[in-house]
Amino acid sequence: MATFGTLSDRLTETFRNLRTKGKLTPADVDGTVREIRRALLDADVALPVVKDFTAKVRERALGDEVNKALNPAQQVVQIVNEELIAILGGQQRRLQFAKTAPTVIMLAGLQGSGKTTFAGKLAKQLEKDGHTPLLVACDLQRPNAVNQLQVVAQQAGAAIYAPEPGNGVGNPVKVAKDGVDYARQKQHDVVIIDTAGRLGVDAELMKQASDIRKATDPDEVLFVIDAMIGQDAVNTAKAFQDGVDFTGVVLSKLDGDARGGAALSVASVTGRPIIFASTGEGLDDLEAFHPDRMASRILDLGDILTLIEQAQQAFDEEEARKVAEKLATEQFTLEDFLEQLQQMKKMGSMKKMLGMLPGMGQMKQQLDQFDDRELDRTEAIIRSMTPGERRNPKILNGSRRLRIARGSGMTVTDVNQLVQRFDQAAKMMKTVARGGVPSIPGVGSLGGKPGASAKRGNKQKKGGGSRSGNPAKRAAENAGIAAAAQTAPTGSGFGLGGGAPQPSESDLAEIQKLFGKA
Repeated sequence: MATFGTLSDRLTETFRNLRTKGKLTPADVDGTVREIRRALLDADVALPVVKDFTAKVRERALGDEVNKALNPAQQVVQIVNEELIAILGGQQRRLQFAKTAPTVIMLAGLQGSGKTTFAGKLAKQLEKDGHTPLLVACDLQRPNAVNQLQVVAQQAGAAIYAPEPGNGVGNPVKVAKDGVDYARQKQHDVVIIDTAGRLGVDAELMKQASDIRKATDPDEVLFVIDAMIGQDAVNTAKAFQDGVDFTGVVLSKLDGDARGGAALSVASVTGRPIIFASTGEGLDDLEAFHPDRMASRILDLGDILTLIEQAQQAFDEEEARKVAEKLATEQFTLEDFLEQLQQMKKMGSMKKMLGMLPGMGQMKQQLDQFDDRELDRTEAIIRSMTPGERRNPKILNGSRRLRIARGSGMTVTDVNQLVQRFDQAAKMMKTVARGGVPSIPGVGSLGGKPGASAKRGNKQKKGGGSRSGNPAKRAAENAGIAAAAQTAPTGSGFGLGGGAPQPSESDLAEIQKLFGKA
């Protein structure tokens, strides 16, 4: 998660230094705690929270649970993980619904914190869960706020109650109260009230929010806070808690590149749980907040559970079973791959999903260079093929490949690489489907004894050169082998690759002749 990237890097580096020590001395613990304190302060975590956090970590790290541990460094990481979970709220807290519909959810926060967008995201998520939400437009001050909510409601496929045009016209308290009555009449089981914000905390803002709360008696009051706001996050949260009081917190803009550590302080300072985390601009970019999973992400331990949940939502079990059968019977085609590709895209950004894997923080540069549009380019190439070509890529001759390249806006080299990588990946998947162990090009078999593939690789290297008895001929042949190795296609599976050789002008001319063009 981009917002906590710097904090994650600092903490990971601190723990990496610990792993070289077999036994931790008090000086080692003090040095580690000092680095953790600096990392948290640099990330904008509130000072009282940092003091309390580091004191608990130091006390536990010097205790018997670390001294008796087989691996003291891992035990310290576990302690930091548990204390991080504590300041993030401990246990996950879900929305609490009213026993008698409708459930009223009021949103509060400063202007620009993302309340209106979150209202649409929440409505869409509730729709998926079988609810019938109603959005109520009570932000009548900000220019075009009502229009924005109408657009968001349309995108989310949710109903909206907006009797006033806004732009300073209308009574927000009356609109909120009438909106709840309207929801009862139309049998909406959830009401989401979007209230007005200000650029800063003031008495008028608090009075209006307090009056709306008294008029509607909401079941949940969610305080939406911008994760990029900095140290002022704590002061703002306290002001809203004193003026309106809220039952839960929503962190928005967690996909930003700000330090964002102040957001970690909100749950600890206010005693209110973080319920949702907004991770992007799209209406699907909303996650239920799990303190344990967020702590794992910050410590670069990954978030496999969230990754699995997203996969379960995107993938069709029946389709997955059919694909498995096709792999076993060697009938997996580019059409099947295209369907799998589309299901992967439903899960969201590949870069974001890869970031949930453990240890990916150490591959930050490679992750930053990953282009999500690579999947779109691959899809464009496959869609430019005819159904017959997708089912049987072996019929792709030069003229067909040139037509596909032109149709997809790519090059013939890109088409060649996709077909080549599809063949390699299909062979690997067939091997796995049969219960075998795949062999990855350049790596060898994943099975067998440790070091076996390395030994085989060394043998291949020794025997891979020319064996000619003529020194001049042997030198020339070895030079040709080295040149071929340098120009071999590179890239990830199904990627188009950037280091692959480009076709020469003579090659293109030959292909164009197939179309009768000079």
